[in-house]
Parts: sequence; C-alpha cells; structure tokens
Amino acid sequence: MPTVPLPRLTDPRWLPRLLLFVAMVVACVSARPYAGGWNDGSRLASVESLVDRHTFAIDNSVFIRVPPALIERGTTPYPPNQPHLLKTGSLDKLLIDGHFYSDKPPVVSVLMAGEYQLWRWLGLPSFAERPDVVCYFLTLGTSGLAFVLMVWSYYQIGLLLRLPLRTRMILLAGFSICTMAPAYTRYVNNHILFLAVFAMILWQALLLREDPRQLKRLILLGILGGLGYNLDLGLAPFLAAGLFGLVVYRCRQWRPIAAFVLAALPWVVAHHVLNHAIGGSWIKPANANPQYFDWPGCPFSSNNMTGVFRHDAWGFVKYSLDLLFGKKGLLSHNLPLFFAVAASFVLGRAKQLDAEGYFALFFIIGGWLSYAALSNNLGGACASVRWFAPFVAGGYYFTAQFLSRHPASLRSIATLSAFGLPIAGLMWWYGPWMLHMVPGLWFFLAAGLMAWGYREYTQRKIVLNDPADEIRSQAA
Repeated sequence: MPTVPLPRLTDPRWLPRLLLFVAMVVACVSARPYAGGWNDGSRLASVESLVDRHTFAIDNSVFIRVPPALIERGTTPYPPNQPHLLKTGSLDKLLIDGHFYSDKPPVVSVLMAGEYQLWRWLGLPSFAERPDVVCYFLTLGTSGLAFVLMVWSYYQIGLLLRLPLRTRMILLAGFSICTMAPAYTRYVNNHILFLAVFAMILWQALLLREDPRQLKRLILLGILGGLGYNLDLGLAPFLAAGLFGLVVYRCRQWRPIAAFVLAALPWVVAHHVLNHAIGGSWIKPANANPQYFDWPGCPFSSNNMTGVFRHDAWGFVKYSLDLLFGKKGLLSHNLPLFFAVAASFVLGRAKQLDAEGYFALFFIIGGWLSYAALSNNLGGACASVRWFAPFVAGGYYFTAQFLSRHPASLRSIATLSAFGLPIAGLMWWYGPWMLHMVPGLWFFLAAGLMAWGYREYTQRKIVLNDPADEIRSQAA
C-alpha cells in the first residue's frame, strides 16, 4: 500500500531560486577552458572524434597530438603552464588493432558528443579551432550541470525528510562546498556526474515510497540507474543490484518492476554493445584488458591498472583503510562524512535506517570493497579517491535522516563542515587531478576531529537513541 505522505514543508519562493543561482555561479566560476589532465583529455578526445571524424578512434584528436599552431595562438587544449601535457597529450588510452581509443566508458562520450554536435550545428568553432571555448562549454554542460542537480537533489531530500530550514541549509552547505564535490566541477569527469545521479536516485526513491506504483517515477529511476551503470564500471554492479532490490521491495508487483527494468535496459545494453564494438568483449571492460596497454610509453600495466587483484590478506586490509583514512582517503578529505559514518551505524543499530538507507549502505560498502580488492593506486592523480565521489550523496542522506530524529547534533555537522571547508577549498584550487597532498591536510583533519570530540565531550553526550532524552538535553 502507498505510504500516506506528510504535508510538505514550504519555503519562501526566493530560496530555491537563490540556491540554484548560487550553484550555477559556482559552476561557472569553477569551469576551466581546457582539459586538466589525462582523464578529461581522453574523454574529450572521444567526443571530438565522434563528431568531427565519426569514429571512436582518437589518434588524430587535438587532445592526443596537440597542434603547434594552437600552442602558438595560446588556445591550447591543456593548461599552457603544463608543457608535459602539451607534449604527450592524454596517456589514458588503449591501443586496439593499431588505433588508440579512450579508456573511459563509451556511452557518456556519446551523450557528450550530442552536446558538441548541437554546438557545431549552431556554427560555433570546433575543438581544432578553439579548444578553450569548447572545453568550457562542455565542462559547464556536464560537471557544472551535475553540481547544480546535486544541490537541487540535496535540497529536495531535506524537504522530504522535513528538516527545519536552518538544518537543511547547514547540511546542504556542508556536503556541497565542504567536500570533494566543488573540485570536480572544474573539468569534465564521470565522478561529479555519478555524485549527481546518485543524489537524484535517492531523491526519487524517497518520492517513490509515497506511491510505489507511479510509473513516471519508476521510469525516471530506471533511466538514472542505467546512466549510473555507465559512469563507473567498478560501482555499477552494486548500484544495479541495490536499486533493483529497492524497487522490488517498494513495488512488489511485476508491472511497475518491469517498467523500471525496461527504462534501465537500453542504457545497460548500449554499454555492452559499444564495449564489444570497441574492445571485442561483451562483459569485460576494454580498460581491464592488459593487452590494450601494451604500447611504447604507456604508464599502465598489469602492476598498476585497475581491475586486477594483487593483495595478500594484510595488504588488502591496509589498502582498504588507506582508501578511507590515508593521504587521499575519502574520510580524511571529506570531514562531514565522519558524522555520516557514525549516523549510519547508530541508525542501523537502532533499526531506524529505512530501505533507501540500506540501499545506499549496500552501494557504498560494496563499491569500497570492490575497489579495495581490484586496485592499488588510490585512483591515481586525483583529489581524494575520485571513484568514491558518489558516496558523498549517501553520506548526506544518512546525516539528513539522523538529524530528522536528533536535531541537537546539527552543531556537530557544522563543526566538521567548518574544518572541512579549507580542505575542500584547497582541492578546488588545485583541481581534481592533484599530483600532491592537500597542503595542511593532517592539521585540518586533526583540528576538526578534536573540535568535534571536544564538543561531544562538553555536551556530555548527544543522546542517540531516545528523542525525549535529547529534548531534555537541549533544554538543559
């Protein structure tokens, strides 16, 4: 039976408009007019080749061989102060049957090619003519748009969970600008896209539980799930299995479940068809084939490529913890997630975690362990662990759910967000493809955790299991 929804909270009309405006300003200021590294250079090479040469092969892309004329004009496809990139181009590429191809999942490149094709139909310059202008446009049309959708989804989740306005604004700010999210708005990448898609999935899943047979909601969830399947192949199995399980649990009838599956299926099929067309395999991703990295000067091999298990038992444990707490760790770079971890544990122990929360938990734990098992490079050159960007949306959901029951904990998340802000700001300043640690990381991390601990100590304790006790604690 559908859940009877509680009356929705309402805000002044200007507030959501202001939030969207601020998010768009952040996106516009953040976007760069060039590719920042191998990752986005490889993706943009595919987009250029699809539209201008009608092929996935990227041999002649300006992101692979930078034309001297562009360097002379100062309209380079890479930062002008990085001569090594201008010399080598992107090295995120696969050699297949004598041609180079991007190592990024292909469906997203096709979608971006649609944006670029519209740009060209309007008579605007090509990558070969003005890579700077086209890069800025596509960054706004992908990563910038994703940031705006992420903020909007967070706002809607807070409304659906009936959080007070002050709580919603502090929570939204903490997870939007005090985490890794702003850094990934600077260049084209799958990671901010997946963060936005997962946030939208959680928002739509909350709406679905009010009416589990609403076909348009199920179709939208299927589309979002199918798109997410194409954004990160290491996380895709956990997203697909978890979301399917959630839909089955909520709907429990074959017609709505079939609508969800049919909406997701074209996206899943498209990935496997294109993967076979490019890499010759229906199941194994092309970038998991060591043979395709066998070309002179390739920085990747079976020793460091993702998709290969190399750890002994102790090595697996150490690397798993490094992914969370190390020099690129998810938690060490996203301080509000420390509270989210505690919130998910407390909600689960108290049996207060809903089905959407368990879905998010399954996705996060499964994805973390998958990359812990099948990688050894912490995501390469990146700000925090780039693969785990969508986990920030899950952390927002756990924290929002917790605050809906225990509002006195708002100051804790505000404290962690305040100390997370300089870390997020430095990640934004250096961009997502960082080659070094965040300056002062351990200082900000230690200071933030000590401030959080001191707050909890001076409050004696924030009561976690009995809302009545919490009200008495607030009154005191």
